Amino acid sequence: MSKRNKNTEDVKDQVEEVLDTPVEETETQEEVSVEEQLKEELGKEKDKFLRLFAEFENYKKRTSRERLELFKTASQDVIQSMLPVIDDFDRALKEIEKSEDKDLIKGVELIYNKLKETLKSKGLSEVEVAAGDVFNADDHEAITQIPAPSEDLKGKIVDVIEKGYKLGDKVIRFPKVVTGQ
Repeated sequence: MSKRNKNTEDVKDQVEEVLDTPVEETETQEEVSVEEQLKEELGKEKDKFLRLFAEFENYKKRTSRERLELFKTASQDVIQSMLPVIDDFDRALKEIEKSEDKDLIKGVELIYNKLKETLKSKGLSEVEVAAGDVFNADDHEAITQIPAPSEDLKGKIVDVIEKGYKLGDKVIRFPKVVTGQ
């Protein structure tokens, strides 16, 4: 072989080596970048899944809370319509106690207590207010103001005209009171 052919072959070998090396590196870089892309896409999908799962959990909790609230207040209209009946029973008991008929008083009290216990089991409770308590416009409804019978009743509740009631934690009727001036 001539020197020229040998040099040509050496050059060819060198060129092939140079060409082969970058090609292999490029393939490796492409494989790495494809792998990185897949990892990135997987991370995005995991993130999307976690967000969707969290959103669904929040939805379940919210609807559960709303359902419980609905059950608590579903009977609110019926119970509110029963409040005047309770008021009438209170007034009737006061008048019946003036009579001498003990059996009548006992019978009406039994019916009244049964009604109150039934409503109590449904979540109704009385708002506790008494004469001498401090008047609070957020908790009481003032019907009128009268001159205070004594100095210690100024700005306080003098009389309770109508009882207030709560259904669960929600006030469905504020107590109506007379305040001292």
